[in-house]
Amino acid sequence: MVIRNVRNFDHMDTIYYEAHKNLYLNLTNRCSADCVFCIRNFADGVYGYNLRLSKEPTTEEVIEALKGLDLSKYREIVFTGLGEPTLRFDTVLAITRWLKSQNIRVRLDTNGQAALINPRRDVISELKSAGIDSISVSLNAESEEKYNKLCRPVHKNAYGAVLDFIRGAKQAGINTRVTVVEVSEIDIEECRKLAKELDVDFHVRALSKAASKDLKTARDPDI
Repeated sequence: MVIRNVRNFDHMDTIYYEAHKNLYLNLTNRCSADCVFCIRNFADGVYGYNLRLSKEPTTEEVIEALKGLDLSKYREIVFTGLGEPTLRFDTVLAITRWLKSQNIRVRLDTNGQAALINPRRDVISELKSAGIDSISVSLNAESEEKYNKLCRPVHKNAYGAVLDFIRGAKQAGINTRVTVVEVSEIDIEECRKLAKELDVDFHVRALSKAASKDLKTARDPDI
């Protein structure tokens, strides 16, 4: 496994990591939601990588780090990490443009709230123009009420904005899928039906072991 660190004073920050034959970029630890099952609330990272950042890497730092890699060996480069990438929208766009100049496939993993985070931007058009190949949106609920309860978004009307984002990405011709985390509170089949109505791919994500253990303990304190 290859890991790239950027030194910030006495701390080494992981700005990218490998998994599933992909390379994942960790741009921020901030998020516009606070999902009850999010790995951020239970661990410092995934796959043995500590993704807590002492500072957010600059666009230049990320591109310089990527220049030292053979990017062609990865299926795709994915914006994800321990936060919501579109909180750093300009950085996502700039890195995407650079990666596409290298003929690298690029995916954005997002909570779908980009239009609320960047209200004066045409986020779908800008992502399309930058060259994003695919977008994976964390849907995580079959209704607004359930979404607000489980995902605890900062912005009002977030669920509707997420659905609009999915529709917009699909209409723009970007390969789009929605995902849900496999927890008992989420009606997976209703989410699957919603994905079909939206005409996008659907994927169920396993709950992390750390979250699974802590959530089970919270539900049953006698364990």
